[in-house]
Amino acid sequence: MVTKYIKITPPVFTGLDEAADALKNGRLVAFPTETVYGLGANALDENAVREIFTAKGRPSDNPLIVHIADISTLKLLVMKIKPEAEKLMHAFWPGPLTLVFEKSPNVPKVTTGGLDTVAVRMPDHPVALELIKKAGVPVAAPSANRSGKPSPTLAEHVLEDMDGRIPYIIDAGPCRVGVESTVLDLTEDTPVILRPGGVTIDMIEDVIGRVKQYKTEANIEMIKSPKSPGMKYVHYAPKGEVIVVSGKNKVSEWINEKLSEDEKNSIKAVVVAADENIENYSAGIKMSYGSIKSPQEAAASIFRIFRDCDRLGAEKIYIEAIPEYGIGYAVMNRIKKAAGGKVVNLE
Repeated sequence: MVTKYIKITPPVFTGLDEAADALKNGRLVAFPTETVYGLGANALDENAVREIFTAKGRPSDNPLIVHIADISTLKLLVMKIKPEAEKLMHAFWPGPLTLVFEKSPNVPKVTTGGLDTVAVRMPDHPVALELIKKAGVPVAAPSANRSGKPSPTLAEHVLEDMDGRIPYIIDAGPCRVGVESTVLDLTEDTPVILRPGGVTIDMIEDVIGRVKQYKTEANIEMIKSPKSPGMKYVHYAPKGEVIVVSGKNKVSEWINEKLSEDEKNSIKAVVVAADENIENYSAGIKMSYGSIKSPQEAAASIFRIFRDCDRLGAEKIYIEAIPEYGIGYAVMNRIKKAAGGKVVNLE
C-alpha cells in the first residue's frame, strides 16, 4: 500500500476532501488533534474499524474513542445524555475530554471493544473538526502509532509507524497538548476518571462536583473489561528500559551512580530531566522535558522524547519524576505506564 501524505496549513484545507471521502468509504486516515495524532475510521462501519486494529496491531478488546464535530451527532451514538454530560460538554468541548455513555444500537461492538458503553469526544483542532464534518460520519480514532509504542505528536511519528500500512496521513504540525484526552465514565452513580489527561480532576469537579479517580489496584474487574484505552495494556513505551526516579533530594546522585555502572557495562543511557536540574547529571545524552514549573511543557514533549530515545538506541532511560499536579498527573501516568508501573522513590 502506498501512503499518501497530505500537508495542511489552516485555515486553508486543500486536500481534505479526498481524505474525507476515504473516511466515508471505509478507509483509514491519520489526522492531527490537539492531544496526539489519531488513526481514524468510520465508527459505524465494522469492517473499517477492524482495519484500525490490524494496522496498529491492537488487541480487539481495547475500546476506541469516537470523535465528533457536532454535538447533535451524539444522539446517534448514545442512549441518553445526563445533565452532568450537558454541563461538561458546554465547559470543555471541543477539547481534551472524552465522556463514556451507554451506547446506542447504531454503534458496532467492534468499536467499543465488545462493551455496551461508548467513549466520545469533540477534538479541539481545526483540521480534525473540518475532516469529520466533511466526512459526515463519526470517526473512531485511537492514537496513530503501532500498539504499545509512544503516541505520535508529529506526523513524522505516524509515518515512522504507519508508512505503507494506511492510505492517508494528514500533517498539520505538532499537537498542542501532547498527551491523550481525559476519559470520564458517566455511566456510574458517581462519575469516574478512567484516564487522566488535559482536563484535570479539579476542572471537572468545578463543573459537576465530586468525581472518583480510577485506581488500578482497586479495579481488577475493570482491567479485564476496560471502558477506556490505556487501562489494560502496557502503553507509551520506548524500546529501552524506563527507570523513573522520584524524591525531593538525591535524585541526581542516585542516577549518576547508576550511570557510572552503565558506562562500565557499555550501556547507552539517557537522562530525561527538568531544565532547572539537567546540568546536575553526568550522562553523555541528556534531554529536557521543560521547566519543572510548567507540566504543560512536559506533556507536549514526553512522547517525542521517547521516540528520540528509540532513534538513539537508548538501552536505559532515567526519568526525573515531575510534580503530579494539574496535567502533570497525566504526564506521570504515561511515564509510569512506560516504566511498567515501577518508580524508584527516594523519599
